[in-house]
Amino acid sequence: MMKRWLCAMLALGIALALLVPAMPALAEASDAGEGAAAEDVQADAEAGAEAALAEGVDAAEDDGHEAASPEDSADGGDAQPEQADETDAAEEAEEVRLPLTGVKIGIDPGHQAHGNNEKEAVAPGSKEKKAKVTSGTAGVSTRIPEYVTVLEISLKLREALEAQGAEVYMTRETHDVNLSNQERAKMMNELGVDLVLRIHCDGAEKRSKNGIALYCSRSNSIAEESYRAAEVILPRVCEATGAKENGIISNDNYTGQNWSEVPCLMVECGFLSNPDEDVKLNDEDYQWKLAAGLTYGIMDYIAARDAQE
Repeated sequence: MMKRWLCAMLALGIALALLVPAMPALAEASDAGEGAAAEDVQADAEAGAEAALAEGVDAAEDDGHEAASPEDSADGGDAQPEQADETDAAEEAEEVRLPLTGVKIGIDPGHQAHGNNEKEAVAPGSKEKKAKVTSGTAGVSTRIPEYVTVLEISLKLREALEAQGAEVYMTRETHDVNLSNQERAKMMNELGVDLVLRIHCDGAEKRSKNGIALYCSRSNSIAEESYRAAEVILPRVCEATGAKENGIISNDNYTGQNWSEVPCLMVECGFLSNPDEDVKLNDEDYQWKLAAGLTYGIMDYIAARDAQE
């Protein structure tokens, strides 16, 4: 029983360590295994979780001093109350909730290796049609395709969110898929996720253009809630990355948002048409900063949403 309790506490400690402000553990968790993580991310969003962990550590120390030794339990007389204490401590540890415990997050890494130019309705009941999915743009410096970059960011985001207790669903984990934007939205609708993040990178003719923007629908049933999520998340991710804040754009131009029945944001993580930002967006450390900022923002949004319910 004590072994199970200690394992639970160790797992919790590792999970919280993944998202401390300086983000070293997040960087170590990456395949690259090196590089400094975001030094400017504040830790106030996880204060409650850290307090809960502190209580668990105190309980562990108290329990460790009182635990029965093999000699004490040999006669079978005095060991039972102490074993009960160990059981209670283990149960308390299991009750410690991470900030995103019970929360479902959907991640849609934009585009795919091969576009599909067949048409689909841009919104329910609309006569306007768009290509089902495109392959996206590519970096002007790195020449790395957008669909590759956004999947790498999305996988790191999944790891960061799961470390905070979230149940994470992804529309794709490889490049060789054929999923329309409509299909991706419907997938998350059926899963009933709390929030969908559609991960993309931007492009512009003007190469100096840079920064992060969030897009949400303007007129469907989840427009207001999506906007509320964007208001909380955008400052957090810009704080974590140091990127320019390009605002929240509400419109009905994007199929993925229009077909969504759950709060949904398209995250334009930066401009692959900007030589410097292209390099950043394909850098392991910067990708972890994006993942950290988005995770903190989601934690803040969920906490604010739950406080209103």
